[in-house]
Amino acid sequence: MSASDSADMGTLYVVGIGPGLPHAMTQRAKDVITSADCVIASNLYQEFLRRDGTLPPEEAVTDGGVAARPNGTEQEIVRSSMGQQVELAVEAFERVRDGQDVAHVSGGDPNVYGKSDLLFLMAEEEEAYDIPIEIVPGVTAALGGAANLGAPLSNDFCTVSLSDKWRGWKEIEEKLRAAAISGFVVVLYNCWRDYERAIDVLREERADDVPVGIFNDAGRGDAGRNLEDETHTVTTLGAATEHDEKVGGMGTSIVVGTAETEVWENDHEEYLVTPRGGRDVEDF
Repeated sequence: MSASDSADMGTLYVVGIGPGLPHAMTQRAKDVITSADCVIASNLYQEFLRRDGTLPPEEAVTDGGVAARPNGTEQEIVRSSMGQQVELAVEAFERVRDGQDVAHVSGGDPNVYGKSDLLFLMAEEEEAYDIPIEIVPGVTAALGGAANLGAPLSNDFCTVSLSDKWRGWKEIEEKLRAAAISGFVVVLYNCWRDYERAIDVLREERADDVPVGIFNDAGRGDAGRNLEDETHTVTTLGAATEHDEKVGGMGTSIVVGTAETEVWENDHEEYLVTPRGGRDVEDF
């Protein structure tokens, strides 16, 4: 590719928008989506991104998905769905080659069970080595939920997805057991799949009185889709499966503490705190 061809190309941005609501997005994510020639996003994320004008209002978008912006330029908005990811990736490559900046929207952070790996895999499959790709990070559910719960991730932690779409349960169980034995605070994603089974594995290696936090739609406030609202619940490992009504769907995550994690209370509510190491102020 010549230097002039490269200069004429756009960029493919894989944009993490955190929980999706504008207040929880980074300024970089907002800027990229606002200025992109084409935005690929699900209906849900489009709805969220319209709340503060990051995307044009729905009534301003034609049947062909094109909206006029205040500066006189047009932005095309493409609906994404789980069954279209491969086709949309190929389409994004062609748009970039045509000189468009494309914002491919991912919830949370693109690198945490998001869309970044798919775009790189598709670029390899399509030999699209000419495509500039930039990952724009976002607030993942573990961090948003931890903020609601206090400070449960202040020491070493790991995330484990319970989805068996790409990994068999045997591998998931091995990771859970290794994480529990290693003393990591464990954040479970995709808890709509076998969360009781995961809790049972962790209980084999960790005491029942270890604090646990269950949270839904972290950062979405009253826009939460799992239950009627964003929720978080403090319980223990031994009692975690007794709160089945709090596990609402794909937006549920569970933080499983360690022997060092404590429940800390003030006049307002109770929190989870995992000390970084020392327990005295003088240690910091």
